[in-house]
Amino acid sequence: MKSIPIIFSDSYFVAVSKPAGMLSVPAADKTKNRVLSIVLPRQINEKTLFPCHRIDKETSGLIIFAKGTEARDKMFVLFKNHAVRKKYIAFIHGIPRKKTGTVGFPIEGRKAVTKYTVLNSFGNFSVIEAEPVTGRRNQIRIHMKSIGHPIVGDRKFSFGKDYELKFRRCALHSHKLEFTHPYTGKFIFLKNTLPDDMKDFLGKNNARFSAN
Repeated sequence: MKSIPIIFSDSYFVAVSKPAGMLSVPAADKTKNRVLSIVLPRQINEKTLFPCHRIDKETSGLIIFAKGTEARDKMFVLFKNHAVRKKYIAFIHGIPRKKTGTVGFPIEGRKAVTKYTVLNSFGNFSVIEAEPVTGRRNQIRIHMKSIGHPIVGDRKFSFGKDYELKFRRCALHSHKLEFTHPYTGKFIFLKNTLPDDMKDFLGKNNARFSAN
């Protein structure tokens, strides 16, 4: 099987581009359709890699693994303290009235905050950059649905039959990660291009867009 693209690697961490439809961590049924079961370069041993966070199975894009439990624990602290800035590209139904906004709709009774910016609009859908300030499960999906602009292809919180646009999955991509390296103190900026299926969607809808 094809190797997963490596976006960043040093002595402590490796960041890869997870394909949509693949689990970022093992499931209860121990399914093999997860990132660490894919053929990685030989110098990276999957038994020594530990996920520092997770993204949904349907979501594509950046995910960080630690090379050892000590590095994992240090990264856990960064995520817990909201010291890792995460940005996603999403295609949403419709055009929001506000070009930038903050959604603070609580999720399961807990504080949840998502910032968003409309990057471009194409008649019946828009491309946004979403930044989850908090890290609730399915946060971006829930928040965009709450303001009347669900993510294209989302079938967990929306009904596909209610919308003209179709996509085989939730059109959400982990695009950027920013943090201060817990060992070196250097600022790390990671960026990942849109996957082919999202590029194809834009092409089929005559929408030109470049994710900066």
